[in-house]
This record gives sequence, C-alpha cells and structure tokens, in this order.
Amino acid sequence: MTHTIDDQLLSQLSGFVTARFGLHFPKKRWRDLERGIARAASDFGFKDITSCIRWLITAQLTKSQLDTVVCRLTIGETYFFRERKSFDALEAQILPALISSRRGKEKRLRIWSAGCSTGEEAYSIAILLHRLISDLPQWNITILATDVNPASLCKADRGEYSDWSFRGIPHWIKEKFFTRSAGGRFEVADTIRKMVTFASLNLADDPYPSLFNNTNAMDIIFCRNVLMYFAPHQVNKVIDNFHHSLIPGGWLVVSPCETSHTLFRQFETVSLHGAIFYRKGGRRKPVTTPPSIEANMGTTASLPVLEAAFGTKLNTVLTPQPAKPFPAPPIVRPAAKPQISVFDEALTLYREGLYTDAATKLTELLTNGDELQSLPPFGNAATLLARTLANQGDFTAALEWSEKAIAVNKLDPEIRYLQAIIFQEQGVIDTAVAALKQTLYLDQTFVLAHFALANLFQGLGKIKEAAKHLENAASLLASYGDDDILPGSEGMSARRLGEIIAETMAKVVAG
Repeated sequence: MTHTIDDQLLSQLSGFVTARFGLHFPKKRWRDLERGIARAASDFGFKDITSCIRWLITAQLTKSQLDTVVCRLTIGETYFFRERKSFDALEAQILPALISSRRGKEKRLRIWSAGCSTGEEAYSIAILLHRLISDLPQWNITILATDVNPASLCKADRGEYSDWSFRGIPHWIKEKFFTRSAGGRFEVADTIRKMVTFASLNLADDPYPSLFNNTNAMDIIFCRNVLMYFAPHQVNKVIDNFHHSLIPGGWLVVSPCETSHTLFRQFETVSLHGAIFYRKGGRRKPVTTPPSIEANMGTTASLPVLEAAFGTKLNTVLTPQPAKPFPAPPIVRPAAKPQISVFDEALTLYREGLYTDAATKLTELLTNGDELQSLPPFGNAATLLARTLANQGDFTAALEWSEKAIAVNKLDPEIRYLQAIIFQEQGVIDTAVAALKQTLYLDQTFVLAHFALANLFQGLGKIKEAAKHLENAASLLASYGDDDILPGSEGMSARRLGEIIAETMAKVVAG
C-alpha cells in the first residue's frame, strides 16, 4: 500500500498499541501497522485514516471497539499441519515417548496452543493424538488453544474451513476428520472438536502459569509466529512464563524463524527431523554474568595510572618510614537481619516458578513443623504445597495435601476451589462441580467459583445453569475495582475477568 500517514503519528500509534494491547510494531513493521489500522478505520466508518488514529489514541474505547482493533492487527495466516517438520518430529519421537511414559500410570497429556489464531494448529494436534493413541477414551487429554483475537476464536470454535486451510496435506486427512458443509467448506468432526478447548488469553498481560486458566503443568506448548508481535522485554517475559508453565522435560515449539539460543537459554536445544525444539530441564540453568568491576580492584596499578592520579611524576625513590600502628576501630555490631520464614522463602520460589525448590522447602517445613505453632500456618503451607504440586503436574499428591489443608482450615473456600480445579484437570467433572458448590456454600461471593461452574456447565450442555453463574460472577465483579486482583486467581484483575465473562456469555447465548 502507499504510505499515507505521518511517521510521527505512526510512532504515537505504535506506542499506544504497545501500551494498550502489548503488541509491538517497531519502525520496520509500520507498514503492517498502517494496513491493519486502515482496515479498522473502515470498520469504524472513517474515510480518513489519520482521523481514525487520532480518535483511537484519545478516545475512551469500548470493549467491542478494542476487540476490533486487535482483530485487525493480529490477523494470522495459518493452515493444518503447518511447518510439517515439527509435526513429523512430534509424531515420530516426542509424542510416542510421552505416551509410552504415561502408560500404566495416570494416562494424561496436556498441550497448549498459545496464539492459536483460527484453530488449525490445535485441531492438527488433536488429529495427531487421535491417530497415535489407540485407547484414546481412557486418556485425559487437554488441548488448550488460546488467542487474544476474539474473531479468530469464534472461527476456531465453529471449526469450518475452506480448501485453503488444507494446502499441502494428504487428502485422506480431510476425508477422515472433516465433513463437507454448505458453501463447499469443511467442518471438523465432533470427535476432534471435543478434544480442544478455546479460550481468550493475552500472553502479554494475563497471568500464567495458573490453575485458574488451565495454563499449568503443560507437556508441550506451541507458540509459533506469535513472539514477533511483542517488544523484546515482553518476549523475555513470555518465554520465562512458558518455562514455568511446562513440567520438567516439557517441550516448547516455536516457528523456525523464531529460534534463538539467546532467547531460549534456559531450555535445552534439541534438533529432531530437521526442526528445532526447546526442552525444559529439571532445574533452571544458572545465568552466567560478566565479572564485576570489583573483581579487578585487587590488581596492582601501573606507574602511569598512579602518576595520573597524583598529578606528578613518581621518579623519586622514597625512603620507607617506620609504620605507625593504626588505632583500633570502634566495635560496630552488625544490625540483626530480619528473619525470613521458610514459608516466605517457599512462597518466593513459587512466584519465581521454581516449583521443585518450593516443594522441597514446603515438604521439609510440613514434616518438621518447627515453625508451625498453630493450625492456620500448617493449612497455609499445605495449600501452597498442593498448588505447587499441581503446577508440576502431580495432581494425586496435590489432592492429598489439599485434604490435609482442609482438615485444619475447614472453612477456607480457596482450598475447596483449588481442589475443584485439580479435579477438573483430572477430568473428574462431577467431582469438580461438587467441590465448586462446596466453595460457594462457604462463600457465595467467590467470583472464580461461579465462573468455573459456568464453564463446566457449558461443557455439559447445561446452558441455563452456565448463564446463571456467569450473571452471578458479573454481578459480583461490580464490588471490585478494575485493577483489583481476585482471590484465588494468581494475578487476574477484575477488569480482565469481566472481559472474559462478556466473551463467554456471548458464546453461551450463541450456543
């Protein structure tokens, strides 16, 4: 397109888009930004793109208007089994090894398509698992597909595609896993559709890993052709959060154009079938820092340096004088350092994503019990350990510790809510529903319990019950400020949950 917008205005627009949406458009991508805003201007009825930009920067935009901007700036071009080498490696090595390691144990797999666009990637993963696992009904499979673009998520949820989405794949895949619909389009089979859960998630702002949005304890994360939308500091944050979201030994899949030894230094780089993957080790690798200036302070200064310091030539030989004893320094007793409890240490480790270290400290604390002089501290430590174990994917142990927490904190609704989310991740839906009802029995104002029940009832096809709990959650949010963090959410703001509830309600009504 012909460049029509002043560079200064484009710079202001780029800053606005980064601040409001977390999307990064450096100068080399301003033409992409201009094209996207031109489409948005048409949507908003502007004939003059410049006027549209000035309005966007200064106006108090509604949720619908913000969604329109996001849709126009994040149009993703994708198709089934894109970047075939990655899927070949998954089919031949990574997934068979994972499946084999889970047989005879808890048969589960958790995969996240982050930045799923219109859903082709997530459905490709589902098709691959359907082909590889002969006893699929006996497995608890989670394929979470998230995106910030509501229009893309709606299309993904419908699961209807044109021939263009099938380019380059064997014809039999279309014949076996899709049915022809009106207008020559193809609809994904119900067996595949039911394997995928689509949800709104902003990788730049929303909290993850989190039990709340099911982004914890992942075996594999796909994030391809997404990182280019973020500023450098945001890229580092996203990669770090992905590292925390994966279990030890988990895999991160990015686009070939996004591979970087520097960016993914906390991962092990693995080459399979001509594709690059990143694997999480058991512990975080230490970061090597350059030697500090202080490390060189003990070296002997050269004569020119000393001469420069004193401002004179040092050629005279000086006769050494007897040394005088230095006076004894005054005794200064060091200030007592504030003691940090083992629980606080474990909490810090948890927040840094160091779950193995946090679990070790909490287990020692709960076993020895020296710091636990009363029951509430024991319950708090047991709850944190349960949450830590759940983030590591050890749901059985997490439930055991949550029961111990409940035994001493019987009236704490957050523990019941934590149990409900763990039951949901295990696929025990009826038990999860019962735990959420217990949560609301203890606290009718627990917003996240209403929202979680709405999602479960929607999945069960109980639309009226889902709508009721969504309305309850939306009503309860009115008592919170926009930036207030909701109890049990691990960082979700009231404003953000309100946006997600509005999107979910639209899907429920449409359903």
